[in-house]
Amino acid sequence: MRTKNTRQNAIKNEAHYDKLYANVNINGILKKLYNFDRFFEDATKTDTSWVGLYQDELAEKIKGKKILELGCGDCTNAAVMSALGAEVFANDISQVSGSIVEKLNANFDFEFPLTFIEGSFLNAKLKDNSFDYIIGKAFVHHLTIEQEHEFTEKIVQILKPNGVVRYFEPAINNKLLDELRWMVPVPGRPSKLRKKKFKAWMAKDPHPERDNSSKHYKAIGNNYFKKVSVLPIGGIERIHRLLPKGKWNRKFRRWAFKIERLIPNFIHTPIARSQVITYTNPKK
Repeated sequence: MRTKNTRQNAIKNEAHYDKLYANVNINGILKKLYNFDRFFEDATKTDTSWVGLYQDELAEKIKGKKILELGCGDCTNAAVMSALGAEVFANDISQVSGSIVEKLNANFDFEFPLTFIEGSFLNAKLKDNSFDYIIGKAFVHHLTIEQEHEFTEKIVQILKPNGVVRYFEPAINNKLLDELRWMVPVPGRPSKLRKKKFKAWMAKDPHPERDNSSKHYKAIGNNYFKKVSVLPIGGIERIHRLLPKGKWNRKFRRWAFKIERLIPNFIHTPIARSQVITYTNPKK
């Protein structure tokens, strides 16, 4: 049974993202699709979520596979996976995402047109053992822990026996670094040092208070899957936020990701700002 906080979290997320996605530039997504190789190569070497999500040659593995993306948002990643040859079903609590899917299908010749599944994933009627991959790009941290368990139970049902879950999520494994993170302002979020503005931002923030540690994701995974992997990412790359924007900044990020591959996970995990979570072989 869902708690009052869980229901409120879902309502808050829907209202927030209906407003956010109403301003999505469809032409910007189409530009990426029509210049796909250039965009994809740059993004998967430079931009944290793209570098993380497409680890381990995911782009090659998903061709011809049936994929469900949870929290598809502005549908950029759903479109990218479809352009890579996957059959993509995109789900989001925001109905605006459905309008984006319609426009993308009308303006780009996908091998498999995108299919939108509107509303709560928990209410969606999906066949058991039907999906090869479940993808979430910065999605799970929008759920309460209660919702995460409910979602995972349903995911186990609809995944094929050899199915894979791939999430890219923020990583909170160091309280000191987390406090420092809040002090650095980013677009749309003021510094915690500006108490009044930060408090006002927190009141509107759709993210619930929850555990986003690697330990938590491993525990969830081990409860529902036979194989679990959590890869830290962004321990060095996170410094780019303190550097001037521009081409040099992006060069630094690409360099940082290369160096991070040489760092043992037990050293990298406490300082990483993000993580790639992979669950394989659901326990049926």
